[in-house]
Amino acid sequence: MTGLAPDKEPFGWRGLLLPLGAVAGLAGVVLALVFLADSQASANVAAWFYDLIGNPEEAALLRAGTGNRLLAKVIIMVVALAVGVGGIWMIYTGFNVLVERLGDPWTRRLVPWVFVGPCLLLLTVFLVWPAISTVLLSFGVEVRLIPPSVEVVSGAGLSDWEWGLFNSQNHQIYWNNVIWLVVGTAGSVGLGLVIAWLFDRVRRESLAKTFVFLPMAISLVGASVIWRFVYAWRPGGSSQYGLLNGIWTSLGGEPVAWIQTPPLNTYLMIVILIWLQTGFAMVVLSAAIKGVPVEITEAASLDGASERQKFFSIIVPMIRGSLITVTITVAIFVLKIFDIVYVTTGGNFDSDVVANQMYLQMFQFLNNGRGSVLAVVLFVAVLPLMILNVRQMRRQGIR
Repeated sequence: MTGLAPDKEPFGWRGLLLPLGAVAGLAGVVLALVFLADSQASANVAAWFYDLIGNPEEAALLRAGTGNRLLAKVIIMVVALAVGVGGIWMIYTGFNVLVERLGDPWTRRLVPWVFVGPCLLLLTVFLVWPAISTVLLSFGVEVRLIPPSVEVVSGAGLSDWEWGLFNSQNHQIYWNNVIWLVVGTAGSVGLGLVIAWLFDRVRRESLAKTFVFLPMAISLVGASVIWRFVYAWRPGGSSQYGLLNGIWTSLGGEPVAWIQTPPLNTYLMIVILIWLQTGFAMVVLSAAIKGVPVEITEAASLDGASERQKFFSIIVPMIRGSLITVTITVAIFVLKIFDIVYVTTGGNFDSDVVANQMYLQMFQFLNNGRGSVLAVVLFVAVLPLMILNVRQMRRQGIR
């Protein structure tokens, strides 16, 4: 008796090969992360290569930070691909074989963690810890992880929160986000619902839906550039290349600086969002409408119900779950809006929003404390919607 399960073979050298490969893969991932974290590591490797082939001049330039870094970038790419594909495959495959050799009940307990564990580790390193450090930084405490030590630096304290909560400019920014949330979400979901209901009864339904869904294929930046030309403005007496001003002036009106005029510019940018998001809402809600039993609507028609009554009294209540889910999803997206504002107005003309101001504070003004305050404000605003969305999904049987 070997003590192994009847269907398990002794390890032997072949049995040990994959587990050893998993350990080697794990060690390779750690070393690769250390390598990628060092900004000079790839340049040093490239310099060593140039020394090897007899080109010490280029090696010296690379070590001084002035040489051609193309080879260094190629080295980073090769290391990242090797680790991301080969190393991760060795880790998963090797540890899976090792755990399967343990036999029940350990296999059933440990196999899920073999696959979930690395994901949880990555989430902790790249999501949970940055979130915690952002909250600490908003209170003026900067934690620097310098292995093997941890350095804590005290900064501005609560002064950044005083700026975030009591600065009058930020009040306008928060109000703009509220406008985006209410008008943008209601416009996207409401228009998507109406279009889904109307297109459900046309002959070429798929073709009609394609034109509404087509803007979803355009990025937010691309759509913003397109609409900048639509809203473009030139002074009176000049030829107008903006579509909206071209139509307006042809009707006898004076040119209007659409995106330079508050609060009109905020609503015009919301039009871009609605143009992009209506297709998403339409597709999801159309599928929900098709799930409404035909017998119910036919019975309502026999009872003399009008189309309006059937829509509000039967269809909308029966797709309530899908409607709530779509609304929450769009609302979360709207709260984080950045691209449209950044491309069209840059946050000028009283059109700024939280995400854009956070970007400006952190990367243009280099004020990480104020940027962290706005990040925390945005997170607090999104968190209730995320919780509500999870609860709604659980009600629908999604765990």
